[in-house]
Amino acid sequence: MFSIMIPASSKQIWRGSSSSNALKSAVIALSNRSVSSEDVKNFFTPKVSPRSDSQASLLTKEQVNHLYKIQFHQVKPEALPAYKQLCSEFIPKMSQIEGLPMECVGSWSCWYGDQDQVVHLWRYTDGYASFKQASLRLAKEDWYQDMWNERSKMLHSRTNQLLYEFSFWNEITAREGPNIYELRTYHLKPGTMLEWANNWARGIKNRQKNEAVAGFFSEIGDLNVVHHLWAYKDLENRKITRQSAWEKPGWDDTVYYTVPLIREMRSRILIPLKHSPLQ
Repeated sequence: MFSIMIPASSKQIWRGSSSSNALKSAVIALSNRSVSSEDVKNFFTPKVSPRSDSQASLLTKEQVNHLYKIQFHQVKPEALPAYKQLCSEFIPKMSQIEGLPMECVGSWSCWYGDQDQVVHLWRYTDGYASFKQASLRLAKEDWYQDMWNERSKMLHSRTNQLLYEFSFWNEITAREGPNIYELRTYHLKPGTMLEWANNWARGIKNRQKNEAVAGFFSEIGDLNVVHHLWAYKDLENRKITRQSAWEKPGWDDTVYYTVPLIREMRSRILIPLKHSPLQ
């Protein structure tokens, strides 16, 4: 046990400062009695309410169990035409496999951003069970292994992430073109994903028209990553659409409260490949 004594001059400072009345009252109360080290620990240690659900279960759509995979393929510049041709032949062939629980949502080449990069987005219809089932099924297809080996000769590098879709974004459906797409990627500070989602759940209402395609957060791969996918007729339409969002009440609040959560961000302008369901 030990005592905390607050000098009279210090109490005068407290009374004249901008600190909260609750904090001043608590400290002055401590000065008038003996307290234990446990009292001090409890006073200065923040209380964290226990959570009974995972982040993924709080943020994803309850009615579906979709899992997504995004692939970033850095293609050798001289091999880019052959790579696109390979994709246009074999990705549609995959969709013809009866009962395969995965589907191509979109395929794009990067126009502005990472040059000579191709981005693929896949959907697994029943979460990790579908992911496992699709992997085992494709491993038995000789033509798929031949394609994979041929494709590997065309690449400098490749990365991927497994994603969940945010519950408050649009359902992803095929689109007729021509469109350009913008993939905006945000690397958030750890522990801020729920705050990000709470703000965007309100803010997306200002942009939930034709331009909003999909929103995801990473589950495996680079963590604390958010991807927003937007569609525009062209770059001029992008400029006009983004500017009009600022004219809607509440959009400035979304930006104000989410920008401090970001560690890094980037934008890619994407052009659909001819087999992509999102045109």
